[in-house]
Order: sequence, then structure tokens, then C-alpha cells
Amino acid sequence: MSAMTCQALWDNTGRVFNMESKAGCFPTVPERELYRNVHALLPRETDIRQSPDCLNKGMLRWTLHKKVQNNPANSLSLLWVLIKELEKAEKLDNLEYIIPLLHTLMYAIIQTAYIPDELYKRVYDFCKRLLTYPQPYCTVGLSYTKRIKTQRSVPGLLYQRMVVAEQRLKNEHYPFQERIFVLADPEIFTGSLAQVVLADIEAGSASSPVDHMRSVVQHSIQAALGEQCLGPVLAKTLKDIDVEPHFQDVMATTQRCVEDGCSRAGAALKGHFQQLHSDIVAGVKSEAASVGPLFHCPLPNPEMSFHLWTEELDIWWEVARWLRSSSSSEQISLSPEHEDPELGDSPRDPMPPDKSRFSVMSNDSGIERDLPHGGDTSLVALLDSGGVTASWEPCKSTHSEQESVKLSRRGGMKVKPSVKDSLALMQDTLEGNGGGLGSRGGGREVTLQRRAGSNAARTPFPRQQRLFTARIVVMGGDSVVGRLAKAYYCLRKREARRIFLTMKVNLQFYYVPVCPAPTTTSSNKESHQSKQSPCTLGSYLSKVDPWYNCNISSLGCMIPKLATMQRTSPSRPKDPFVCDVMAYYVRMGQQPVYFNIYLVKITFTSMTKEPVEDVFFTHLEVAIPDSRHSPAPMREKQKKSVADVCGALVCISYKKVTPSGRDTDRGFPMRTTGAHISAIPSSAKEDLNCLTLTLKEWPTKAKNGNAEFLIRSNNIKMCSLESQSPLRVTLDRDCQRIYNDVESIEIVPCLDPGYCVQRNMMSKLNLGQDDDGGLSKYMSKGLSLPVNTFAGIIN
Repeated sequence: MSAMTCQALWDNTGRVFNMESKAGCFPTVPERELYRNVHALLPRETDIRQSPDCLNKGMLRWTLHKKVQNNPANSLSLLWVLIKELEKAEKLDNLEYIIPLLHTLMYAIIQTAYIPDELYKRVYDFCKRLLTYPQPYCTVGLSYTKRIKTQRSVPGLLYQRMVVAEQRLKNEHYPFQERIFVLADPEIFTGSLAQVVLADIEAGSASSPVDHMRSVVQHSIQAALGEQCLGPVLAKTLKDIDVEPHFQDVMATTQRCVEDGCSRAGAALKGHFQQLHSDIVAGVKSEAASVGPLFHCPLPNPEMSFHLWTEELDIWWEVARWLRSSSSSEQISLSPEHEDPELGDSPRDPMPPDKSRFSVMSNDSGIERDLPHGGDTSLVALLDSGGVTASWEPCKSTHSEQESVKLSRRGGMKVKPSVKDSLALMQDTLEGNGGGLGSRGGGREVTLQRRAGSNAARTPFPRQQRLFTARIVVMGGDSVVGRLAKAYYCLRKREARRIFLTMKVNLQFYYVPVCPAPTTTSSNKESHQSKQSPCTLGSYLSKVDPWYNCNISSLGCMIPKLATMQRTSPSRPKDPFVCDVMAYYVRMGQQPVYFNIYLVKITFTSMTKEPVEDVFFTHLEVAIPDSRHSPAPMREKQKKSVADVCGALVCISYKKVTPSGRDTDRGFPMRTTGAHISAIPSSAKEDLNCLTLTLKEWPTKAKNGNAEFLIRSNNIKMCSLESQSPLRVTLDRDCQRIYNDVESIEIVPCLDPGYCVQRNMMSKLNLGQDDDGGLSKYMSKGLSLPVNTFAGIIN
């Protein structure tokens, strides 16, 4: 589909929205047209990735859901079309169609007002048959089998719980809450681009909590009663009454039915909602209370917050502030031992993260009668009363100030984590790693096979229930992904020192690749680098998950086009396309792909400069700023062979990885002009969970082109053997993470702080010489960042 066709599709969608606003409902779509729409959005093996036809399939999927979400008749017709297409794909063994069709089916089931039991049975039986399929189909099938079983016994439950959690509606029966944090790269989202995304997110969340309560009550009653419900009459009556008591009644009834089980839930739910429906519409006249079509209850977009990821923004800090504000507003108690002093006493007045924390030795007994007469004049009391100046000069307090001093305790940092905190962090590590084996066998810290998919069916440990879910969506190129990996590593280290978020918040990570705008003038070096994808992670996920490529990669390409269309046509109706697609992504993308985070130790040529440690996620570039270092007296003699002395002499040591696990240590010196270390494979066929080192050798007479040496390893050490040729190291293509005058680098996989806590506990117990005893053998040593997709990895 060309750009002109895409523009026409967008304009036609806008006209449909205008029709809906006038008539009050979308027109009925013929079933034949639904078949054509479904076939048009399916990815095929012949599709060329990043082609206009492939990228516009996400727009077609969004348009299809817009056609059916506001008309119950269209929704039900789409469900029949999708289940027939799924059964056809199963019969013809078209596995590439199953994941897209299944996600589209489930998203439509959540929004459909009423679904007959026959259709529920066909969908449930199909999902059960997927359990016999290989990964990732069996994992997705298991997840949806559980959802369909619950939805069939308690109709409307998926819609109800999704809206309640995403909109944070107050109730006593389902306290779960969710929040989406959109973090954008400020180098890409500048000017109009950031304004377009922010305006789109604000337009997608314009409803009030009362409107959401009405939608929950309306949808729950219609899902249980079906055609017996007076949809338009019920909707009109709910607008004129106080809906909160009915909302609480619906939540209580639904929770009782879920606790009773599938056997008695259906009849009890239908009977109670029938009585509730009669009570609400009791005052309506008989001629107006005729049975009519069901009323549409569109699924509102979740609550989102948009941030430009500057140096001042901290993920831990943003999530912690949201947790404190939500806990205070919802009256959810947080135990004092899990409160963090850096958040302050009030969620609205937190302590700034850069405020200094003074460690003071206390000599009081903690008993008020032991205080000296006239008050406490110790340094702790002076600190509490503000009696210490910035220069730490003591100041005299008056008699009235001394009388007002009271014994108080300040919040402090616990240096040693308790056993409960250590077990919580360890359980979180086990859940995140799926119970994979650690270092037994070949002694390798990471496995060559990349892990993907949910761990619910693989880990033998029960999943810890957390009331809060923070969904982190990052938008940008490789630099913002590297920033996310570093933030996640720092968050885990902070939680290992003092656990706070791990006990209460479930973190989910999502990635939307957005490439920087190409510049008209660029050097030869920049043009050579542009051949490589500026969004390495997005390119890899698009290869292993075609549905991610159609919906999320296309979103990254559409955002600049939306900004251009907004500038050219500012009066055009603004439909929340970006917000809708991100909502679809975070709701249906529940299969993570795990990527290792690598630690790099950097040593500088200057003896006065301390070594530093940093992490990277996608790339590490090693450059030699001054490659030509031939001595001046010898230039004439070596004029013809000056190319032979270009580059720097470096020593490379690495551990060669093999599928058998028998890794061997190797090393050699080499004159090179630079090195490129990649953690993300360029080809899905060579998907190994290890680093790929590419060394560039300067061309000589014997070698016409640039010779490249490929090395696969997880432990690499590179050292410059020439003092006049220091190295320049760039992490994740981030201009703010460049290190100059580097003498050597050492790269190893990051150790998970949860594993370190368990290892330290085992070492203190003196359980033999093996530090990986107990539960440590079930834990992965390496720290991985899970990025959610729709299918995980499709081989």
C-alpha cells in the first residue's frame, strides 16, 4: 500500500468517525467486507519487512477495531469470522496466521457486549488444541485458555477488571492498579513530534471516573443478560442516577461468582444482574422499555503519562511516587518496614533524590528520662530542629527552643536486608528467569539459547501477587534502550540494598522503535553507519515476531508522518492513533523476550583517573582517534607502505563459546582500526545469546577490502599495547556515554543482584565449598531485561 493509499485510508476513517458522531453508532459492516479486512492485515512470508504494504497492516488492524468496537453487531460478526479463519489456518497448517488472528480475536472478545455460549465453546476448544503446538503457540494458547474459561463462567469479567485496574476505580473487591509510563528519547522527540504524541495521549484519556463506572455497569449487565437487556434505556438511565452504588454492587457480585467457581457462577450472576437491571429501569415507561439493540461500551485507553527521558528522570523515583500516591488515595496500607525514607512523609512532598543524607552516631539510650536536663543537645537533635548550619558550625539555642525539643526518631536506611526481603528479591529473580539452571554443567553464566515467553508454565514456584503494575514503554533508538538497561540495573542494585518496589510493583517493559530523522548532509563515516539499523532491538523483534513488525514497527514509522499531517492539516479531527496502538501493545503483548545486560569495566591511560563500570545493551564501539602514527623520520622510507602501520596494536582475550558448553580461553595481539561489539544478532537464523566481536583490519596490498574477524563470546577483554593510541569507547550509540583515553576494557555478563543476595546467604551458612547450593542452582547468574512482544520468538 502506498503512502497515498494510507492517506486515503486515514481520511476515510475520519469520515467514519464523523458519521458515528452524528448517527450515534457505526454502520453495520457486511460479513464479506470483514473477511477482506481480516485477510488484508495478516502478515505473510512473502512480505518484505519495512515495506509500505507490511507497515500499513498495523493501520488496517486499528481501522478494523474502530469499525467494530462501537457496534455490538459488528463485533459479534467479527468474532465469527476470526474463529472460522483460525480453524481454517489450523487445518491448512498456516502457523504464521495463528498469532495475529488469535490476538485480534481476544481483543474483540474483551470489547464485545454479548457473546453466545456456542462461540465461547469454539474459541475455548481451539485454544486448548494449541497446547499441543510448539513454542510460542502453546504458551499463548495456555494464557488465552485460562482467560476464556474465566470469561465464559463470568461474562464481562475481562472488560471489567481491565477498566478497573487501568483507570484505578475505587472498590474493595479488586484492588489491582496499573499505570503506563511512556519514556521518549529527547533527541528524537523534539518540537512538534513530542507535542503530537502528548496531544494524542491526552485525547485518548478524556473520560472521567464516573463515565468508566457507567461503562463497567452497562457492559457487565449486557454481557450477562444479552438480548434481554434494554441497552439504550439502561445507558440513558445510568446517566441520570448515582452510578457508584450500582458499580460497587456489580464488583461485589462478580467477585463472589469468581470465588464460587464455574459451576454456580453463571446462574447466580445472571439472576442478580436481572434484578439489578429491573431496579435501574423500573421507572421507565413501558412503551420506551422495548427490547432494542445492545448499547456500545468502547474500551477506554489506559492511564498514561508522557515523559522526555532527560538526565533528571529516574524510573525508580517515578514509580515510587506513583505507588505512594496510589496507596494513599486507595487507603492501601504499606508496612512501615517497607517505607522508604527518600519518599518523605507525604507523597505530595517527597524528599528530593539529590538531598544529602548524613550518617550520625547516636549515643542516647532511647529512653526519654535519660535525656539531660533542659533538652537534648546532641547532634541528632540539632539536625532535627534545623540547628546545624551548612558550614557545620554549632549555633546556640535559646531556652525556649530547648524546651520545645522532643525526642523523635528519624527514618534510616537498613544496611542489612532481612530474611523476608532477601527471599522476596530471590523469588522475583526466580520468576524473571523461569527457574532456569544456573552454572551447573559447563560452568557458563549464560546460556546460548535465548529465552522467550512467559514463565508461568515453566517455573515450579508460585507467582507473587502484586497489586500494582507499572508498564514502562520506551520510544526511540538504541541509545534509549541502553538507558533503560542501565536504569533497570541500577534499580535492581537499589532493591538489593533496600527492597521497596519489588514487594509491591510488577514491572513490565515495552519498546517502540522510532528512528531519528535522516539529515541531508552527512560524512562518509555517518553514511557507512547509517547502513546499520539505528534501532537494532526493533529490527530484531520485527524479525522474530511478524505481528510486532506490523503493529509496533509501523507505529514508529507513522509517528513522523502524523506530525507532518498535523502541520499541514491542523483542523483535521484528531483520532488517538498512537494511544490506541500503545494500549493494544501493552494489553496483548504479554510474551517477553530476554536480553542479557553486559557490564564493562573501563580503565583509563591516566593514572590519576579511577576506573569506571558501566553497562550496555545493544552495542559497544571501540574507535582509535589517531590511527596513523608513523614516525616522522621514517615517513619518506615507508611512504609506499604507510597503510601497513595504520591502526593500533591491541591485545584481545576472550572465552570462545560453543554449543556443548566447553568454552575455551583464547587471546592474540592484532593491529586494528576499530572494533564493534554487538549483543543483538543481526540475523534471526544465527540467534545466539552471546556477544559478537567484529575487528576491522586496515586494507593492504594482499587484502583489497576491509578484513573483518568475527568472534562470539561472553567474556571479552581488549587492551591497547601502544600508549600513543588510546581507545575511545561508545556505549549503545549514546553521545552522552562516550569514554576517551581508554587503555583497556573488560566485558562480562551482569550478575543479577537477586542471585548475589542468595549466594551471600549461602556463603554465610558455610554449606560446603559450593556457593551455588540451595536455591542458587535454580537461579540464572546473568541479569536479563525482558521486553514484551506479542509472540516471543517464532522460529
